[in-house]
Amino acid sequence: MAELSYVNIFAKDIIALSNFYMDVFGFTEIEAIRSPIFRGVATGKSAIGFNALDAYELLKLSDYADTKGIKFLLNIDVDTPEEVDRMVPVALSKGATLIKEPYKTYYNWYQAVLLDPEGNVFRINKMLE
Repeated sequence: MAELSYVNIFAKDIIALSNFYMDVFGFTEIEAIRSPIFRGVATGKSAIGFNALDAYELLKLSDYADTKGIKFLLNIDVDTPEEVDRMVPVALSKGATLIKEPYKTYYNWYQAVLLDPEGNVFRINKMLE
């Protein structure tokens, strides 16, 4: 069976953006894979990679570097609905923007929708019983 190892984000400032996720969620850097154009953070089940914009050329993606719009959604699960409520102000204090306040979804999750400091969308979730 295949497993997701990383979700990589192209970032203007890989250090600031990786620090945002580490500060808000308590993730840790995987220092062994650090480079001038990459930072990786361990999230528990998988990892988030932060690629500098130079990586577009390295990966032969230069033709797609100016792509606009939201193209992915990070979902970060926490242990309780109260943890969702607690994490939102933490994220906001670190530069996130709240898009949708914590709410119970029709599919029985409790979640909030935010943008990170570079405008990438992420949700803080708890699947309810």
